[in-house]
Amino acid sequence: MTAWIGSLLFVAWTTTVAASDLRYRRVANASIVAGLTAAFACAFTMRTPFGVAPAQAALGALLGLAALLPFFALRMMGAADVKVFAVLGAWCGPHALLDLWVVASILAGLHALALLLAARTRLAAPGRSGGATFGSRGRRATPYVTCLAVPALGMLALRQLGGA
Repeated sequence: MTAWIGSLLFVAWTTTVAASDLRYRRVANASIVAGLTAAFACAFTMRTPFGVAPAQAALGALLGLAALLPFFALRMMGAADVKVFAVLGAWCGPHALLDLWVVASILAGLHALALLLAARTRLAAPGRSGGATFGSRGRRATPYVTCLAVPALGMLALRQLGGA
């Protein structure tokens, strides 16, 4: 069976949460539930674009949640970032989480650097005020969900191009 249905669902979900994060800096819990439901439905029907079995999907979701939960507890990232990473773990499997995290963190760092340069902020200045390090129009400025979505979509594209 082909996984094109799963691929379409994955692309639709990933672009939806990324667009929400870019525009509003938040992701609705309904989107999280929809993504998790679709990931498991695809895993159980063997239509997952990443070849993830149900047990791998469950392990990926749990590891994704556990990996970023400490950063949420330390107020270094938002709840949506953690939940989306867990859903990506269900879609992509536990083996993909480290790669997604590394690439997303690099993208977030580049985004922060671009904000520093655009605002002409000295490197010693961020974090002194006790508030958010970077802000844009009163919101958290680094859209980490989007930074997670980009490499996930890239993984799918590479998988499709490679015929795997």
